[in-house]
Amino acid sequence: MAISRSLFPSRRLAWALLSVPLLALAGKAPAAEPAVSIPAPAHDSAAPAGSGLQSVVLAGGCFWGVQAVFQHTKGVTAAVSGYAGGDKSTAHYEMVGSGRTGHAESVKVTFDPQQISYGKILQIYFSVAHNPTELNYQGPDAGTQYRSAIFYANDEQKRAAASYIAELDKAHVFAEPIVTKLEALPGFYPAEDYHQDFAVLHPSYPYIVFNDAPKVVNLKRLFADYYRDTPVTVMASSKPTQ
Repeated sequence: MAISRSLFPSRRLAWALLSVPLLALAGKAPAAEPAVSIPAPAHDSAAPAGSGLQSVVLAGGCFWGVQAVFQHTKGVTAAVSGYAGGDKSTAHYEMVGSGRTGHAESVKVTFDPQQISYGKILQIYFSVAHNPTELNYQGPDAGTQYRSAIFYANDEQKRAAASYIAELDKAHVFAEPIVTKLEALPGFYPAEDYHQDFAVLHPSYPYIVFNDAPKVVNLKRLFADYYRDTPVTVMASSKPTQ
């Protein structure tokens, strides 16, 4: 698939087209966001037998990388890139990129609580999917559209996330305080088709190589029991059944 330059925001495109070649000439490579080994939530209740699928919307910088991490996570049945935090009328890539819509690039993670708990989803989110101490930026991307946020589906998810953040801050597992916002989900709007499965379809794209592929490697390293080689993809799940 040919990639049009017009598909990407100027900051991300500039990073891919200018920073990587210049650093390569200097014999250096840009560093991805480091993973942090963190404890699981102290209280992570198991889902009752027979519980159906659950979902939560997570924002943590560019949705390409967050989606890739959860596509490789066992128990996740779908990971869809999209927008949350703003109005449906402004849920379009170029508009969200302005930073004035209230939206954040997000990923709707649907999971089977019989295979993976909500607490484990949060542990992976805070540990390898992004850096929760960066306020309104993530790596090379800056703006409120790249904020760290959990768009909770219900009060139980909100309480669990708030409790876990307090635990992590109290334990000082990060050098800086966690800035992740807890926001009620007003609506989730899937991103354009060309953003879905981006890391899977374009593994050699410079932004993916330096920023997102290391996250998947860290998932395998830190959460081996929850890693799967074959990712669940939007493209596959959207195919009609035979």
